[in-house]
Amino acid sequence: MFTQPVLEVEKLRVSFRIQDEYYAAVDGVSLSVHPNEVLAIVGESGCGKSALALAIAGLHATGRTKIEGSAVFQGTNLLTLPTSELNDIRGKRIGMIFQDPLTALNPLMTVGRQIEESMDYHTTLSSADKRKRTLELLERVGISDPKQAYTRYPHELSGGMRQRVMIAIAIACEPQLLIADEPTTALDVTIQAQIMDLLKELQQQTSAGIMFITHNFGLVAEMADRVAVMYAGEIVELADVHTLFDQPLHPYTRSLLQSIPSLHTPKQPLHVIQGMVPPLHKQSRTGCRFQPRIRWIADAEHEEHPVLREVEPGHWVRCTCYRNFRFPHESTGGMSDGATYRV
Repeated sequence: MFTQPVLEVEKLRVSFRIQDEYYAAVDGVSLSVHPNEVLAIVGESGCGKSALALAIAGLHATGRTKIEGSAVFQGTNLLTLPTSELNDIRGKRIGMIFQDPLTALNPLMTVGRQIEESMDYHTTLSSADKRKRTLELLERVGISDPKQAYTRYPHELSGGMRQRVMIAIAIACEPQLLIADEPTTALDVTIQAQIMDLLKELQQQTSAGIMFITHNFGLVAEMADRVAVMYAGEIVELADVHTLFDQPLHPYTRSLLQSIPSLHTPKQPLHVIQGMVPPLHKQSRTGCRFQPRIRWIADAEHEEHPVLREVEPGHWVRCTCYRNFRFPHESTGGMSDGATYRV
């Protein structure tokens, strides 16, 4: 279906120093993103999604962070590049959309100047051509009055317009990889839909690969080609979007889907996931990391050292606990045949 990956991540580990010890927030993650593909990364807050994205982009602060493994972008391992060479890639060949544009944008610079900034670094366009290109970008991302927006400061724009400006900055140099870290956070559903439509349209125009980080399964169903479900720093399930919704296997994936209200199954009880993602320094590094939140499943169902296995072509699952998993309100083990989750 896809060509060679634009990004290939292998055994990536991102550890943060807490007092005198390092604890992995991303623990051995491997994945790939292909041109013209949307790979969604989903999971609760604290599962390591943003830490993964920032590591790929080389945006973690040095000194308190240790990064291991590889993130190969078009044949180059980003994790081994000096800052000067990484800067030649970031903003030009890799674009990033941050989840909070109000804090990501510079409050002391006009919108137009901030969009032009990446062109200053990566192109030789004249001032007039950069202004022309910026106005075209503002129009392209759906801002109705580009000339007026060009002179505005971030605080003078609405949340949806600020997010559009972030997208304009990210695509200014037409990157081959776009990392979108919860790009619709705090936006109402109408603006969310507009932002998603914009990203899909831009992808069709540029054939870029998109890593789309979210906790919203509705957006995943609309946007994604493949989905990686993260829990406690690990990928616990990886599949194409149709397989994930039609036949989810890992207890965490099923628990997330079961906790979403649906108009299609109004009488189905919502599942409440017990507990929460443990802090880094309290996470168990052996056994199934989701085990403490599904106590009703026997310990023997879990592996001591769970690995990600391909259970069918393109469908990967971690730990054997999925085989006989059931929810507390179910009378028999396992997932019933033909179970489908619709959002």
